[in-house]
Formats: sequence, C-alpha cells, structure tokens
Amino acid sequence: MKNFMDAAMAIDAAQAAALNYAAYVTDHDPDDGDNVVPRELRRFMARLRLLHGVPFNYLVPDAQLLPIETIRFFYIDRAWTDALVQGALSIGTISSADRAQLEAVYPHIRDEVDTAERYVREPRAEKKLAGDGGTITGFVMRSRLVSGWPNLHVRAYSRDLLPDDALTTAAESDPSRLKVLRLERLAPAVLLVLFDGVPAVVHIEEPRQGIQFGVRLADGAQPGQHVAKVQLRDCNNGNPVPPSAPLGANNSVNVPFRRNAPGVINLAELRKRQADKAPNSGGTLEPNEYALQMLRFPFRQVFGDPKDLEGKKFYGLDQFKVTLPLSEWKNTLTAKVNS
Repeated sequence: MKNFMDAAMAIDAAQAAALNYAAYVTDHDPDDGDNVVPRELRRFMARLRLLHGVPFNYLVPDAQLLPIETIRFFYIDRAWTDALVQGALSIGTISSADRAQLEAVYPHIRDEVDTAERYVREPRAEKKLAGDGGTITGFVMRSRLVSGWPNLHVRAYSRDLLPDDALTTAAESDPSRLKVLRLERLAPAVLLVLFDGVPAVVHIEEPRQGIQFGVRLADGAQPGQHVAKVQLRDCNNGNPVPPSAPLGANNSVNVPFRRNAPGVINLAELRKRQADKAPNSGGTLEPNEYALQMLRFPFRQVFGDPKDLEGKKFYGLDQFKVTLPLSEWKNTLTAKVNS
C-alpha cells in the first residue's frame, strides 16, 4: 500500500532541499565572492530593477505627464520591481516543487540583486557600496538641455552642503552624495536618472571641460532667435562688471551675429565692442584680454533649494578671480623673456 505524505510536510521538505541545493551550487565568483545566482543572471535582474528594458509608455503612460521643458521627480515602488523580477524568474517554474524551491531561495536572490544593482553603473575610482539596498528615487527630464549638452553632470546629496553657486568640488566625495545608479538618455531630449537614496538637493550642471568660452542668451528669447549678451570684465583684474544680473548697457555688450549665418558670432565686431566698453582696456584688446572677456563658466540648476521652491533659479558658476593684475603679469613675463 502506498504511503501518502502530508502536503505541508512535502512543501517543507522541498524548501529544505532547495536551501541545501542553493548552498551546493553557490557560484564561486573570483571577482565578487560567493553567490547563489550566476553573475549574468544577477546582472539581468539588477538591470530589471533599474527599469532597463521596461517600455517607456509604462513609465510615462501619457505624453501630457511630461511636457516639453519639464522635469518630474519620483521614487520607485520596490514591490513593483520585486514583482517584475519574480515574474522573470517564474518563467522557469513548471511544477509546485519548482515554485517551492524558488520561494525558498528567493531571499538570497533578492539580497544578491540588491548588491548587484549598485554595480550596473560603476564609474572608475568610485567606491563600492555595501549593505541592504535603500529607496531608489530619480527623475525624468524632457528638455533641449539634454540634446544640447549630452554629458550633463548630475549630482544628488542627502543634505545641502554648499552654496548653490559654489565652484568648488569639495563635495564630490562627501558621504552625503548619493550614488547615481542609472543615467541614460532614453531619447535625444529625454534623460532618466536613478539615485540610491532620497536626495535633499539635486544639481544639474553643464559639463566642465577645462577653459570654456561663451555668451549668455537673452531672457525670453524664442527658439531660433539669436539674441545674446556678454558681461564685461575689468581688464586688470578679470572681475565681472557688476551687477551680475540683469545685464544692461553699463555691464555688457550685445553679441553681433554674421549676416546670412544664423548663430555664427561676428568675433571681430564683438571684440571691437568689448574694447570700447571694458574697464582698463585702453580702447583695444590683446588676445589674452579678449579671451578673458569671453570666459564663461557652466551654469547649474539646483532643485530642492528652500529659497527656490519652484526650481526656477539657476546659477552661473562664475567665480573667476585674477590674483595678479594682467599689467603686472605682462611685465613679469617680459622680464623673464628678456633675461
């Protein structure tokens, strides 16, 4: 006569067998330790957690939720991404025993994916993070800024560290800086960013690429219009002529553009205008003085600033200061050349 096993006992036995099997098949990965889940499968599930491969209409179901020139902040529902991973794992389950085995091993899988999702995007020299995964937040932005500056710098902090217009990089390695888990352009003008944690402030900044030159577009200019100004600087010390805003006839010049060449600056005419108005120019600008006039530091948009709840302010990181008057520098250089 056949012996029948109680269903609860059968499930318990299957779970115990699954745990023993997990210990037996642990992946001995020389790069990142011992794991129940093979590396490629871990990476696949970690990418799912970070919404890789999820159709965009699942993230933004209606285009009206993300109009042009807007940014939307959000947090990811962990229950939703867990269900997504479990759905992917369930493809290989056929019987009740398979499902019981998956249920028994899943806590180990979840812990390993928590760690793996932090390594999907791992820039060089960035320290690895340990511990349980926290709340994942982020934003999606639709703007000409994304297509115009593909290498935007995005930083998030759990507390507000520095003045919004500070040019220093002292906070780059601060413990309150949140790790960026994903930073990707989903379309030419759409950017998706995910953070490991809940930020207090988010900085979006033009890329810093050494010495930069530029002009400031006039407020209210429509797309396709070319109206710009350049703030004047004192030729002796490099300080901008106050005030920093607004730019008017006393502290800036209008930028001339070439005829029949929209968007192309007439540099010769611009140099003449700056020479006529820049303090201590002597009516002309040497090449180094012209370069000084054209210096333009990147702009930074700060979200989370309690003084700017609507997120409409931006900051020019224009703190360039000359420590030696240019006339004295020229004399010193000439003396060294002639000696």
